[in-house]
Order: sequence, then C-alpha cells, then structure tokens
Amino acid sequence: MNNQRGYLIIDVGTGNVRVAVVAREGRILGIARADLKNIKDPNYTESLYFEPNELWKQIQELARLSLAQAPDIHIEGITATSQREGIVLIGKDGESLIGLPNIDHRGRAWEDMLLAKDEVYQLTGRFPTSLFSAFKLIGIEKKRPEIWEKLASFMSISDWVEYKMSGVIHYEHSQASETLLYDVAKKEWSPKLCDLFNLDFKLLANLTPSGTILGTVLASEAEAIQISPNAKVIVGGADTQLAVISTKPSLNDVVIVSGTTTPIIKLTETYVTDQLQRTWTNRHTDENSFILETNAGVTGLNYQRLKEIFYPTEDYDVIEKELAELQDFQCVASLGSLVAKEKSPLTRGGFIFNVPISHQLTRASFVWATLWDIACCINENYKTLCEVTAHEPDYIWACGGGVQSPVLRQFLANLLGKKIIINADYRQASVIGGVYICNEALGFAPLNSSILDETIPQSIVQFEERYTQWKETRNSFRKTFC
Repeated sequence: MNNQRGYLIIDVGTGNVRVAVVAREGRILGIARADLKNIKDPNYTESLYFEPNELWKQIQELARLSLAQAPDIHIEGITATSQREGIVLIGKDGESLIGLPNIDHRGRAWEDMLLAKDEVYQLTGRFPTSLFSAFKLIGIEKKRPEIWEKLASFMSISDWVEYKMSGVIHYEHSQASETLLYDVAKKEWSPKLCDLFNLDFKLLANLTPSGTILGTVLASEAEAIQISPNAKVIVGGADTQLAVISTKPSLNDVVIVSGTTTPIIKLTETYVTDQLQRTWTNRHTDENSFILETNAGVTGLNYQRLKEIFYPTEDYDVIEKELAELQDFQCVASLGSLVAKEKSPLTRGGFIFNVPISHQLTRASFVWATLWDIACCINENYKTLCEVTAHEPDYIWACGGGVQSPVLRQFLANLLGKKIIINADYRQASVIGGVYICNEALGFAPLNSSILDETIPQSIVQFEERYTQWKETRNSFRKTFC
C-alpha cells in the first residue's frame, strides 16, 4: 500500500534534465538527472536543437529511476518547469517536430529585419534578440521549410512536457513572456507583435495560468512510468519563476537565482520598463505580479566547468577548505558574465596573474577569481536594477546551486551591503517551487520553509583594490576583443 503522497516534478534546464519525486511537505524522495543532448544544426552559423522524441524517452527513463528510489509513493500530481526561451514545435497531427533550446540562435541573421525594436521593448519588456522564440521561428521559416510546412503550433519546453503527459496544448504566462509575441502588461498574446514579426497569430497556443489542472495523466504515460492513472497534470512555469516561489519572497523583495545563469530579480505589482532598455520585465506565475530582471549571464556554468578542470573528483567542501586557506589572491578573472549597462556581451575572457608564476598560485586561486567575477557581475547588475526601481530592505534572498559556496555568499553580502538569506531547500529551488504550485492547485497546505543561513555584510575596505582590479581586467578584455 502506498503510504506517502506526493508529486513528480520534471525540470528541463539548459544543460541537463532532472526528474524529482517530492512529498507534499517538500521532502525530496528521489531524483535522477541526465545531460540534455543538444545537437549542432549545420543550416545556421550559431544554432543548436534537440530531438523532442528522444528527450521524452529520456524523461520517462528518469521518471522510472526517481520513482524506484521512492517505491511507496502515490503520485497525486505532475508538473514541469524548464529553461526560459526554449521551445518545441508541434505539427498538424500533434507530433513533436523539433526542440530549440534557449542557447539556440538560429534567428540571429534576421535580427535587423525588425525595425520597431523600441516598440517591441515597450510591449514585451525586453530588447528583441535571437534569444527569444519569435526569431527562432523565423530561422525555421527561412531555412527549414520541411519543418515549417508541418508547423501548427509551438510551446515552451515545460508546457510541452505537460502536453505529453496530458494531451493538452497550452502556453503558461511566465513562459509566454519569453516569446516576443506576448504583451506582458496586458497578459495576452499580441496581434501587433505577430504582425511586426510577420508570424501567424494562429500559431499561438491557448494561454493557461500556472496552477491550472489540465486533467488526468494519459493512460499510456501512466503505464509507461508506472504511476496512478488518476494523477493530475498541473501547469508549472519558467524555472526562474518557480525558483523564486521557493524563497517565499514579499512584494518588492529582490531574489538572486544562481543557476547556469544568474537572474537578479525584483517582485513588483506594476509593469516597469527601463528607459535605457537594460532590464527585462516578465510575468510571474501568480495572477497579478511581475518580475523585473537583470541577468549576470553564464555564471554557475563557469564555476561548474572550473570545478571539472581543477577538482574533478573532489566535492565542494574541499574547494571551500582550500579557499579558506588562501593567504594571497594571485589572479583576477573576467569570464564573460553579463553586465546590464554594457551594449554587448564579452565573447573572450580569461585570468590575469603576475609572471613569472608564483608558487602561491594554486587551483584555489582560479576558483577564488571565478567566484569574485561572479559576485562583481551580480553587484553591477543589482546596481542597474536599483537605478530602475529602488530596493530598501536590508536583505536579499538567494537560491540555486550556485550559492552553495559560503565564500560567494560573503562576497555578495559585502559588495551589495545586504544580508544574503538562503532557505534550507535552496539547492533544488525550482523543484520546490513546483511543489508549492501542486499543493495550491490540489488544495493542500503550503510548505513550511525555514531559513538555513543569513550571511551578514562585512567591511569591504580590504576588497576595494580587488574590485578596481576586476573592473580594469574586464575593461582590458573588452578593449582587446570587442
């Protein structure tokens, strides 16, 4: 007899896929991960895609693996979250044609065809680039006619996962914010934006709020992963928004979501845009609120790659121990993280250190420099956010695996001059956000989250010179390579 009741949470990120089994009270009972298999598309200069049918087989297998870790669980609900800006194209017979991840830029060659960029920013809350769905679709239309001729609709990856589970085509609002075809202030698809991109309004799926129960799981899918055929399929949302939910922030709070990239967001009840177009404005998963965002770009991925090089078999505790033992900080890094006020991203980066190479330069020196680069970029983006809208509280929430480093949290507290607060479940923030949504949709009590740590700001006098060095290093890379 199944004694525990809970949910299946499916999370498709930029680099990996994970499926978690979570009890109603938020305890993770099983989790399985695998790499997302992106493939280079030779039809374009800068393009990746994935095979959705292969991804679905992967998700089914991960679901079976995670469920095997919790054999007594009764799955009451299924929901999904995913990378923003990623989409799956659907054919006229409901088939999954191709998956386009957020790192796909097949539409870059057609960015200049859009002349009304300011108007698009005012409607969508973001400067239009090939990152977003409209340009991905244009790229398909221009060079992949064999796909375009079959196209009936498209969905975000999380909405597609729920479609595969329920058979219902739909688009959730926080994900729709990333398409350039959605009026963020009005909370609806925009015929005007479709006209600007010369895309058919009929391609757009019905908008469905997060927390909507789409129905029961398809019998074939329940059989494939061996769960109750009565499990409900519930609309989730974008991974950043679900991660934010896990911190239980108040209106006007700021949250740092440290994953593959690092959004710095503020919850607001009004639609706010930046005259200089440095910020994004997104719909949150609830009925009325917005998320104002700057983004430090690829940060967590940089840290992960450095760990694979310098600490391939050690865990993060070893890194923290060696960081604490550093007597002198021998190098400075600039690794391509984004700063909102800059017009273009850095495409080259590296480390700068004195020569001849000192015996004090260790592998920990490179990690220290990487964490300092991340913290400085977050600080620069936070300052931009505050130029657009003031932030008065003396604390900032943080979540995501990137903030597992106490050293990074101390850097952030010192630079931002705010307490950095993490909850006990901060590492699996988007999964826990999915539990909040499922509990609310099914009428169960919300989670009782608890604070794990508060990092108090210290004097940054000792870091002022290093902060200046970081800015000089970043500027030197920009002058050399941009």
